[in-house]
Amino acid sequence: MAGWGGRWVVGVRKVSLVSLGLGRSGLRRLRVVACMVVFAGLVGVPAAEGADPYEDSLAEAAVAPVLQWVDCAEGFECSTAAVPLDYHRPQEDRIELAVIKLPATDPGSRIGTLFVNFGGPGPSGVDRLRERARWPWLFSAELRERFDIVSWDPRGVARSAAARCFPNTTEQLAFLGSFPDMPGDQAGEADFYGRNQELADRCRALAGPVLDHASTANTARDLELLRRAVGDAQLTYHGISYGTLVGATYANMFPGRVRAMVFDGSMDFDGSVNGHGGQGDTVPVDTRQNVAAGIATTFDAFLRDCAAAGPKCAFSAGDPTLKWPVLAERARLAPIRMAGEIFTYSSIINAAANLSRPDTYPQLATLLQMLFDAGTSWPGIVPIADRESYTGNRTEAFYTTQCVDSAVPTDLGIYSRTAITEDVRVPYFGRIGVLDMMACAFWQARDADRYTGPWNRRTAAPILVLNSRFDPATPLQGAVAGAAQLARAQVVTIEGMGHSSMYVASTCAERVKRDYLFSTELPPAGTGCAVDAAPFS
Repeated sequence: MAGWGGRWVVGVRKVSLVSLGLGRSGLRRLRVVACMVVFAGLVGVPAAEGADPYEDSLAEAAVAPVLQWVDCAEGFECSTAAVPLDYHRPQEDRIELAVIKLPATDPGSRIGTLFVNFGGPGPSGVDRLRERARWPWLFSAELRERFDIVSWDPRGVARSAAARCFPNTTEQLAFLGSFPDMPGDQAGEADFYGRNQELADRCRALAGPVLDHASTANTARDLELLRRAVGDAQLTYHGISYGTLVGATYANMFPGRVRAMVFDGSMDFDGSVNGHGGQGDTVPVDTRQNVAAGIATTFDAFLRDCAAAGPKCAFSAGDPTLKWPVLAERARLAPIRMAGEIFTYSSIINAAANLSRPDTYPQLATLLQMLFDAGTSWPGIVPIADRESYTGNRTEAFYTTQCVDSAVPTDLGIYSRTAITEDVRVPYFGRIGVLDMMACAFWQARDADRYTGPWNRRTAAPILVLNSRFDPATPLQGAVAGAAQLARAQVVTIEGMGHSSMYVASTCAERVKRDYLFSTELPPAGTGCAVDAAPFS
């Protein structure tokens, strides 16, 4: 889920995607013993003391790429890394991954390389590192002194064998720009299902062979080759949102190679891949991870903070907790027209659920108040910018990985029935967790290498998990469940709203992360962190 952890990249009005700055968890836990190594596809290699001795044999057989770094402006260095398309045939077709590095500012005290996956799946890691490497609450000056920070476009994304489901950008933007809203009731389901099937069909026809080799397991193998390429004996890693699944997969495929790992905005790994108790064929991915409840509790916190902020929040006049159902139910009865735009119930719900970035909360409050008044002029919809080159494949890349990673129901009746019950269980937001990955019901690609567990192999170092109290994309209860699935992990809660410390600024959380990455030692039990500022401060 990017933005929303990578979720909901289609089916949301442009106002929520652009004007509000929009930016995701296998089988039951398996006890693996030596006699099951053949089933797991693993062989033994030397491991750090105390770690599980098994390592993935396919990556071991592949040759590490040679990275030739060149200056690419603003202090960054760039390279490409050649890796196997199919790790079962490592000497055959190869793909190139785009890689970027911000070198350590104090080479004399350098510890090594910090690999970062910013989530999704779908967004460009190269672009995100350029944008965010110097955000002080994410990567402090002290952290940047001691680590080269490296990110990459994972396979299928942007510059790395991109999954392209359209012949050109114009057709891509026309299709995605006209995509129907995620339906707020049964009336819109048939059209929504049909367009998702069309998207899946387009990807099967045009995306090429990467479609069948885009699992997170293969991304973890790519990461292992990148670790070898930079010369680090073990991996130091920071995974955000979907990046926590990349980290958990790597940690269980290469347990002896882990130096330190931070999972930030973390997932329920069992829930994402196959669901608990075999839910994969009967319960949609985000329903089994209870994402709708995460949205609802975050939205309730948003309304409370808005009321407390007074005039600093545009939706605060009166009682926001009473105004919201009035607005939503009015839109359910009939669309709201404002300055030539039509806002349906579905589009308003989708906009209200866009809660990953607290810095957009004032804009969301303004939109809700304008819709409530339904007479204030609206400044207009910001158009989606065109691109000269076709690297913006975030939507297609999201499904390319998500749909081969996770078991999903294919019976459309399950989605329609579950949408009804979830809308009762979690008013307004229940349907989102049911329908937000709808294209996966029609997906035709399969990756035989997808990783389904176990998740509890003992790594060479424990794992630090950060999660905000109110996270709409990776709910805290899911992060706690995911941490419990790992062999050694500790959760540190950030007392704020929004998705991951990338968006929930907390100097405290950065310091906890930094100290752990320096020492590989977890903080004292019970450690928690405050945010630097409230959204409406």
